Amino acid sequence: MTDTPLKLGTRASPLALAQAHLVRDALLKAHGWSESRIEIVAMTASGDRILDRPLAEVGGKALWTKELDRALFEGDIDFAVHSMKDVETLRPPELAIVAMLPRADVRDRLIGASSISALPQGARVGTSSPRRSAQLRRLRPDLNIVLFRGNVSTRLAKLEAGEADATLLAAAGLDRLGQQDVGVAISEDEMLPAPAQGAVGIETLGNNARVRALLDPINHADTFACVMAERAFLATLSADCHSPVAAQARLVEGALHIRGEILTEDGAMREHGASDNPATLAQALLDRAPPRLRAIFG
Repeated sequence: MTDTPLKLGTRASPLALAQAHLVRDALLKAHGWSESRIEIVAMTASGDRILDRPLAEVGGKALWTKELDRALFEGDIDFAVHSMKDVETLRPPELAIVAMLPRADVRDRLIGASSISALPQGARVGTSSPRRSAQLRRLRPDLNIVLFRGNVSTRLAKLEAGEADATLLAAAGLDRLGQQDVGVAISEDEMLPAPAQGAVGIETLGNNARVRALLDPINHADTFACVMAERAFLATLSADCHSPVAAQARLVEGALHIRGEILTEDGAMREHGASDNPATLAQALLDRAPPRLRAIFG
């Protein structure tokens, strides 16, 4: 490797920067490099600027990735770090997700009450996630969902200001920001997580063999296999950021096991199941789904 530092691209939010530092530290350790070998290049994503509307109305998950994609294509960065939950299912063919860090806690945390059942009748719950909204409405049809957009601190500030009675945030993000004591973890059996939740991925140009080789030592193979299975589940569903969908894959003695569910926006209809094949599971859920639920996908 030359003395020219590798440029690591990231969103500029506090959580994204924390994740970028995790990737940088893993690379430094794997290769025995000094800190000067990696330069973190932070940029503000469109999704961090537009906070007054649901993501699905203003461009979807691409709002988290398009600035980093452009920087990769223009050679301004060598690789980009993403929260895999925020990466759209279909990516530009010139790019490749090549590594992931070990997955963190996949669960959601509820802030503002001790459990979903403990929320007061008609409580206002702040979220912008179609999945969380649908799952909450299925469990508690009386709840009122209010739009919460912004980074972790913004959403917690909105909660503190009384804009909602409670909110849900990813446990992994809270942990990475040093807020391990915030909120109460919700069982995966009560609320199945978003596909790829808790995973940090690294993307580069598919033909950049040098960078791919440098990233390979920090790839956590089990996390990579499970997250890519969850993304394959999404792809078979043709799910997008409008779609209330959840999935979690695990490797049990080397064998893949994936659970998944699809819901209508109001939570009134739900299909769920498990399989050893993500595409088979997705197709089975679609085949069983009533027309109103099936129409959300594809």
